[in-house]
Amino acid sequence: LAVGVIGVGYLGRFHALIYSRHPDVDLVGVVDTNPDTARDVAAEAACTAFGNAAELLGKVDAVSIVVPTTAHLSVARLFLENGVHVLLEKPIATTVEKGVAIVAAAERAGVVLQIGHLERFNAGVMALAGRIKNPRFIEAHRMSPFVARATDVDVISDLMIHDIDIVLSLIDAEISHISAAGTAVLTDHIDIANARLEFSNGAVANVIASRVSRDKMRRIRVFEHHRYQSLDFIEQNLDVAYPQEKPGEPWPEIVTERIAIEPVKPLDAEIDAFTRCVRSGE
Repeated sequence: LAVGVIGVGYLGRFHALIYSRHPDVDLVGVVDTNPDTARDVAAEAACTAFGNAAELLGKVDAVSIVVPTTAHLSVARLFLENGVHVLLEKPIATTVEKGVAIVAAAERAGVVLQIGHLERFNAGVMALAGRIKNPRFIEAHRMSPFVARATDVDVISDLMIHDIDIVLSLIDAEISHISAAGTAVLTDHIDIANARLEFSNGAVANVIASRVSRDKMRRIRVFEHHRYQSLDFIEQNLDVAYPQEKPGEPWPEIVTERIAIEPVKPLDAEIDAFTRCVRSGE
């Protein structure tokens, strides 16, 4: 599979390096607005540095697009309209309308469009998803110290979008009501936010995201009938608590156990899934 990477800054560089060692991929080249960055990553990944994205047309079957969100529509449309499969880093776009336009372009071209929701490939999330049956209440915290990267969008599109995506994948019902609050702290966009999502089946999710916190936290807690599960994304710990009856006692004992999680490299898994989808039509 002939592949290119557009945008090889912090995250895009990892895309290029993973493609360079993938057994089913020929990494044709990389593009970046900084020529020095493009040359450095091209040398590291043993491919060619190109001056602009259009130069890859006709040379690649698929691309990873890892540019600022404000450029997603223009860059993605260039490749989608030319029949190239696209792995587009999240968030899909800065507005719903632009996101719809990107999806429509992919559908017209009949190509694969995958959005880089990396946490879907987190080993802990996959373990959690496989154990959940009927969640009734979910609480998610995603807190980070301030980093000057990805400040062209708000904290919802930057961080909270991961947990919104996970919540929607875990609860099999439509959203019936949303209430939310947020404020700008260091940037011109919302830097800390809280959202309450209510679903048609009665389930509720409370999601908090901040990029102006002192400490880093990534945690999701899921409550079901007679079961509670807590995943620490950073430590990769999945703790499960459930009631166990005690003979002669009116109330059960709460038993807690820690589930072992087999480590997975999420970006490797995501890129492998993308290349597999391109080949098989999954």
